[in-house]
Amino acid sequence: MKKKDKKKRKRKLGIFRIVLFGMLIYLVVTLFKQNLMMKELQGKKISLQNDISILEDEIEALNDEIENSDSLTFIEKVARDELGLVKPREIIVIDKSKIKNSFFNLFKGDNH
Repeated sequence: MKKKDKKKRKRKLGIFRIVLFGMLIYLVVTLFKQNLMMKELQGKKISLQNDISILEDEIEALNDEIENSDSLTFIEKVARDELGLVKPREIIVIDKSKIKNSFFNLFKGDNH
């Protein structure tokens, strides 16, 4: 009977070792995957923080523009740049080679 007990014990220890080894492999693989995921998420976090800081700078610039929108210099700048208005007795010189606006390209003479 002692031989049977020894065989049973060896078999139980063998199965226990296999289960323990399997759990250990599963644990190592899971930790490795989580480490890779953490690094990926950290990279995404840094990228999103950079995007946030860029957007905050844009918001600040737009808020400054809104605050200055009632000033005469801002109104004059918009009138000159976007509407093409000029002051009395002022002459505008246009360099045709530097024109990017399609409206002025109509007067360029190139219709192709």
